[in-house]
Amino acid sequence: VTGTVTERRPAAGRAPAAWLPWALALGVVATAIAYPLTDGGARDAVSWTIVLLGTGVTVSAATVSRGWRTGLGVLVLVGAVAVLFEALGLATGFPYGEYTYSDVLGPTLLGVPFLVPLAWLMMAWPSWVLAAWLTRPLRRPRVARVLVAAYVFAAWDVVLDPQLVQAGYWRWAHPEPGLPGIDTVPLTNLGGWLLAGLVLMTLLDLLVTRTARPRRTGGRPADAGAGVDDPGRGTGARRVARPPR
Repeated sequence: VTGTVTERRPAAGRAPAAWLPWALALGVVATAIAYPLTDGGARDAVSWTIVLLGTGVTVSAATVSRGWRTGLGVLVLVGAVAVLFEALGLATGFPYGEYTYSDVLGPTLLGVPFLVPLAWLMMAWPSWVLAAWLTRPLRRPRVARVLVAAYVFAAWDVVLDPQLVQAGYWRWAHPEPGLPGIDTVPLTNLGGWLLAGLVLMTLLDLLVTRTARPRRTGGRPADAGAGVDDPGRGTGARRVARPPR
């Protein structure tokens, strides 16, 4: 009879704060529950808390799963792309349409409230990871990964934008024609988010590929772009053949 047994050994280089993304994610959920129960200044504070916690989830999850270079790179890359696209949109109306932010969102950089690039950060990494998981079975997943991630990223805004327009955080100069059933957000906004998502996810995919710490599967380097950890990864588990008897 032959078989295998699993031998546990200490994981080399395992991140000591692997619990942090989960703790922050629970904080996001708990705070989001409070959002519809508040209004005025309290709701603004809840919005800031959700975005800050969500940003923490993104940076800590990227760091724990791919290493500190990827975590730092995600923070810088997404923040820079967000400010550039939003500043371009405010100045020219491209690619989203003409809009203005209210003073409720606080301090700005190039006219872009600091809360906005943080909100991009909150959703960029989860969008990429989900896309990586969905496209993993494909033989050449990179293009599909970028396309799906851009779609998920844009879909997030389709859900969120009408709520925040209603909350008074920004206003569209020409909200029509809009998406079916949504008369407060122009259709151009969806096109703009798809374009921004394609640019961002292409750069993010390249970033992960070039900065993620080496991962090995079956003795060979694994694809750094794979979005979901392999079973047993980080646990130090290895297979040992049981001698026949």
